[in-house]
Amino acid sequence: MPARGYEIIGTGHHVPGEPVPNDRLARVMDTSDEWIFKRSGIRQRHYAGEGEGASDLGTKAARRAIEAARIDPAEIDYIVLATMTPDYVFPGSAALVGANLGIPGVPALDIRQQCGAMLFGYQIVDGLMKSGAARTVLFVGAEAHAGFMPWEDWDVVTGDATREVTAEARARADAHRSLAVLFGDGAGALVFRATDREAGLVKMKIHTDGRHAKALYVPGGGFRTRPYWKKDMFDEQAHIPRMDGRELFKFAVTKLPQAARAVCEEAGVGLGDVDLFLAHQANDRINEYVREQLGAPRERMPMNIDRFGNTSAGTVPILIDEVTRSGLLQKGQLNMILALGAGVHWGAALVRW
Repeated sequence: MPARGYEIIGTGHHVPGEPVPNDRLARVMDTSDEWIFKRSGIRQRHYAGEGEGASDLGTKAARRAIEAARIDPAEIDYIVLATMTPDYVFPGSAALVGANLGIPGVPALDIRQQCGAMLFGYQIVDGLMKSGAARTVLFVGAEAHAGFMPWEDWDVVTGDATREVTAEARARADAHRSLAVLFGDGAGALVFRATDREAGLVKMKIHTDGRHAKALYVPGGGFRTRPYWKKDMFDEQAHIPRMDGRELFKFAVTKLPQAARAVCEEAGVGLGDVDLFLAHQANDRINEYVREQLGAPRERMPMNIDRFGNTSAGTVPILIDEVTRSGLLQKGQLNMILALGAGVHWGAALVRW
């Protein structure tokens, strides 16, 4: 039977290893804690270890969410996993999470909307619930960005070594400094379950504009070339994303307030009726600008970018877990999810918790 509504019954997150403060990055490229914090609001982040993939991080987050939900993994009817850093080119990481949880046979879907993934994932969950295709859905956002970082001296970054890196290695890292300081690794997971009460997605406005795809993309490793990975691509640093930070900043501070106002107008509610604005954590300056445009007090837009950096698809689920466990997020609230990701994908969703 299709659900009347659905709610989050369990949340969890996981970040790998010890936090890496900004000062450690200053050991492998020309930067500083002051430079990074002023431009992004980030103080530290976490990195996946060698051999640790998005499915491993996602599995640990999922187990915490399942434990919080007080259900058996076998009760899960469907897995939706979002990542732009999968364990393999194929198969997708969702299947690996299902295997790790010991639930073979449960359908597992991978989606790729990068930092905008929570919005698209929520719409998929909404469809699964309202069509009656699933009663309990596990959503996971997980990222292992360490694989595209522009340095090779990982022991220096993790604090296991104190040597000076070579001038050549520093120069290679410096070429991607503005991007490298932003990203961290981690995963968040949410367990959704059908309910008889009015809960779930109220209204959503999401968009995609592929004309801006190269504002943030990875030039190497795609199937436009034969073979899809050429031997000189590593030397050309083609595995590292290219980012037009100014274009993305302008896009975000323009489109996100527009989407927020539009979704409220369609739902017939005011911005003042929103209890919490759960925004993707890409850059503190972006979120401050959006918050001011929406006239929302600081306490209604919780932030954690200072501790995690940008964990892409993991960001909003990690934030939801934190505000849920802290008691800030309560059932019955009307909350708004805001996000923009490479593609470009963006939008806003009103949800009744």
